[in-house]
Amino acid sequence: MADLKVKIHNLELKNPVMTASGTFGNGTEFDDFIDVNQLGAILCKGTTLHNREGNDYPRMAETPSGMLNAVGLQNKGVDYFIEHIYPEISKYSTHVIINVNGSSIEEYVSLAERINELENIPAIELNISCPNVKEGGMAFGTNLKMAEQVTREVRKAYNKTLIVKLSPNVTCISDIARAVEAQGADSISLINTFLGMAINIETQRPVLSTITGGLSGPAIKPIALRMVWQVAQAVKVPVIGMGGIMNAADAIEFFLAGATAVQIGTANFIDPTVTLKIIEGINSYLDKYNISSINDIVGKLQM
Repeated sequence: MADLKVKIHNLELKNPVMTASGTFGNGTEFDDFIDVNQLGAILCKGTTLHNREGNDYPRMAETPSGMLNAVGLQNKGVDYFIEHIYPEISKYSTHVIINVNGSSIEEYVSLAERINELENIPAIELNISCPNVKEGGMAFGTNLKMAEQVTREVRKAYNKTLIVKLSPNVTCISDIARAVEAQGADSISLINTFLGMAINIETQRPVLSTITGGLSGPAIKPIALRMVWQVAQAVKVPVIGMGGIMNAADAIEFFLAGATAVQIGTANFIDPTVTLKIIEGINSYLDKYNISSINDIVGKLQM
């Protein structure tokens, strides 16, 4: 059996398979389907400083080889999280990471400060990339100076592992990656969804209430893979790759491109056991080629 352990800064994961925020609830929703503790880490759904109702319905739509979503970071805020959700997820023996969102730098900082106090949360994923909110979110991730500023200020307030999640809706993602690394990011995760839309030709109206939403799923994998490859060459911190990973073969492509770990998103909606199948498939691949450690294939794309 190959060694699947990887390190994201000072965080050791038992294997490189994580869940993508917004696709796995807070972990407890999947307890009936899998042993969540077998995962490398769980990324909880996006959390904000205050309660958010999210966008109006309809806010999800199926597309060829993917899906559009415009949920809009619906959650009950950090106080509710600390009081009701945190005690439940503290039982897990795997790492639980909180996806942090804000509409201003002050909100990001305040939220990071609150989560910094939680003993059993070893890392946050700073989401500067969400395309489904009208303010904040993607605006920070698509502007280099704003990405630098929010990362710098959160770094001052947060002393555990800081993962920064990047938007693909930019001209040069490597520039953004280098910028947040310079401001203290311990790891970079990418990519979030692409901005897309769908139209109902019968009503001649947009399918989503917000008109546009985030496109995820297999359709975006080739672009996600290219961006992960570019960023892995541009930074020294570990890269966490995501975007259309549906099986172990997809995940292995991301490792070869330079990702230290991967996040599984849309596939969870199709098969709630997919993460464990991907871990098993990675093991089988490494055994087949007599590779002793997952780290031996990270960034080993043959040119």
